[in-house]
This record gives sequence, C-alpha cells and structure tokens, in this order.
Amino acid sequence: MTEQQLISACQKQDPLAQRRLYETFSPKMLGVCRRYLSRAEDAEDVLVEGFCKVFQNLEQYTGKGSFEGWVRRIMVNEALMFLRKKHALRNAYEIKEYFDLRSDQNVVAELAAQDILYLLDQLPTGYRTVFNLYVIEGFKHREIAEELGISINTSKSQLILAKKRLQESLLNVNYPGVRDRMKDTAG
Repeated sequence: MTEQQLISACQKQDPLAQRRLYETFSPKMLGVCRRYLSRAEDAEDVLVEGFCKVFQNLEQYTGKGSFEGWVRRIMVNEALMFLRKKHALRNAYEIKEYFDLRSDQNVVAELAAQDILYLLDQLPTGYRTVFNLYVIEGFKHREIAEELGISINTSKSQLILAKKRLQESLLNVNYPGVRDRMKDTAG
C-alpha cells in the first residue's frame, strides 16, 4: 500500500489503515515530542493527542509537501500547546550579554542520539523549546516569537543560553555515556 493509498483509507475511517499509519509514524513522532517534553509520559500523551488531530484533519492534507512533515508540524504544535497549558514558557527572559559559543566539533560528532536527548532534557523548558524550534525544526526567531508569544529578542536570548548551557555540559562532560566516549577518542 502506498502512502497515498494509506492516507485515502484513513480518510475513509478504515481502522486497519489508521493503525498502520500510527505504527509507521509514531516512533519518529514520539522522538519529536520527546525533544520538547522532558517527561516520557507527557510526550506519549502529546503523541496520542497529535495523532487524534492527524486523523481528524486528514482532509486538510493537500498532498503538497511531505506527509511526514505535515504530521511533524502537528506534533510540534501539540507539544507547544502542552507547554503553554503548563505555563512552562513563562520564565523565558531576554538577555543583553554576549556569549562566546565556540564548539568542539569532535565532541558533537561523538554524541549519540540518547546522549543528545539527555543533554536536552537537562535544559530548562524555554531553552529546550527555542533550541528545538530553531536548530531542529528550522524556525526563524520571528516565527518562534509568534508561536510562543515571546519577543524576538527573548527567542534569541533563549537560544544563546541553551547553546551556552549545552556547551558547558559538553565541556564538563557530566554524562557518563559522553564521558566514556570522550576518553575512548582521547586515548
């Protein structure tokens, strides 16, 4: 069954097609939700809510662009709505300082996906959210500001602080998985 056939079957409320669509996209979309939400249970809740929206709004998918991208956008929006409801972004603030954010490319190259997720989980919600939207999703600061209801400068500040915190974490190598890999590459 092609992706278009699967989408058509889901639009006709075919439960087997809906299950197949969910099973096809849920692992990757759970990863998207997990990047925004530090608690696995919250990410799973957002995933379920997101797929409800996917099935409710399948008629709106026009076939332009990738279907996976369309589903991803719904998941990101659901994660952001969850964060807004929890008021998790209310402590975001703007900074006026400049930070030197040089990075060690060797450290970054050695990180595994679980290491990155662990490091992202250590960031405050505002930092993590802006970092994900800017670095992973490719949003511009103007779009982030509109989406989160913050100023453009606050978005920029949150990104700078997120990068600084990640850099400090990488340099301190506090996470055993990263530390072990660093020792292996150094010696």
